[in-house]
Amino acid sequence: MQYTIVGLGNPGEEYAQTRHNTGRMIVEEFRKKNDFSEWVGDKSAKALVSKGVWGKDKVTLLMPDNFMNVSGKSVVIFVKNAKEAERTMVVYDDLDLPLGSMKISFNRSSGGHRGLESVIKALKTRAFARLRIGVCPTTPTGKMKKPKGEEAILDFIVGPFKKPEAEEMKKVIKKGAEALACFLEEGREIATGKVN
Repeated sequence: MQYTIVGLGNPGEEYAQTRHNTGRMIVEEFRKKNDFSEWVGDKSAKALVSKGVWGKDKVTLLMPDNFMNVSGKSVVIFVKNAKEAERTMVVYDDLDLPLGSMKISFNRSSGGHRGLESVIKALKTRAFARLRIGVCPTTPTGKMKKPKGEEAILDFIVGPFKKPEAEEMKKVIKKGAEALACFLEEGREIATGKVN
């Protein structure tokens, strides 16, 4: 069987450590931890690609090198039908989850995330797995402090993590890579039970 794991984010050094690139950070952590091949640029897909094997299954790691809002253009070159979509996991930052948390979901709407919206449109299906990584700051009592207004949200997600957040994210990135391993090892349903 063939699996595809997609890390959403923006290309370029200036975005590398931003909240919007959380998906890419986790896929990169998974790649290094599991000795997958170095990233290779695929010009036709406009993406970085790494390959590896998990048990008897082939796995392709994919980081679209388009901007977030057109990520789907890269994904559709590797995920060509509904069957392949069901064996795909898209990893991305989610402002509707508190920082430090993560959730696996399947066959849901984009929740307003433009990168995910682009993937849904390109694949013509919502029936694929997502690993949603919380990036919303919280108050000391745990209440989420979501930025207000489109411009404030945009500035926030393409901004870097603050120092304490960056420390928290180191743990999250490790846990995210473990969640991907669980997805490949035990399947979507068991991984969902363990991660959520």
